[in-house]
Amino acid sequence: MHAIEGAGARTGPPGLRERKKRRTRDTLIRCALELFALQGYERTTVDAIAEAADVSPRTFFRYFAGKEEVAFALQDSVESSFCAALRERPAAESPLAALRGAVLTSWDKLGEDVGSIVPLELHMRTYRMIESTPALLAVHLRRLSEVEERLAHEIARREGLDLAADPRPRVLLAAFGGVMRVTGRIWGEQGGAGMTELRRIITAHLDQLGPALAENWRT
Repeated sequence: MHAIEGAGARTGPPGLRERKKRRTRDTLIRCALELFALQGYERTTVDAIAEAADVSPRTFFRYFAGKEEVAFALQDSVESSFCAALRERPAAESPLAALRGAVLTSWDKLGEDVGSIVPLELHMRTYRMIESTPALLAVHLRRLSEVEERLAHEIARREGLDLAADPRPRVLLAAFGGVMRVTGRIWGEQGGAGMTELRRIITAHLDQLGPALAENWRT
């Protein structure tokens, strides 16, 4: 009986304590990103983030290992949403079609997932900050490489391939990841361009990925 009750509790809605923890975490993220936007990443300290969130530095470290981790907290959510969307794509889709569909599906959820924590405009400013801060950009590129590897494993699973013997999933993800990085840079260079424009740029470039790899450009 206790085991059944325990299982039911785990699958039910979060309790008061969990909701409070979630609010505290979200507040720390929001305060950190606001301070990063206001005074820059390097000049922002953990103590300043904790003070803005009205908690102690000790409480901050219960949620995050440091300010680098909080800077990428929303990126974690976006990446997890994309990976989940890929797992849910129809099995009959080609690998490239599944990746494109997963991008657009997770994009539709972005406003809800991120917007519940910070304004989307602040999220966009954080992305540009990461791209323009050398220490964060290095971390960002490493994280993208790790995500690409996870996605390559998922594509191999979908296609029934042995990733150790078949390089195609990693080749595809290398090209796909390159498109995502290029479109992010183009969008960032536009300055005030919003999320709708970023989606348009990504879609336009992804639509050219297949033709660019398969066609003779001189015909």
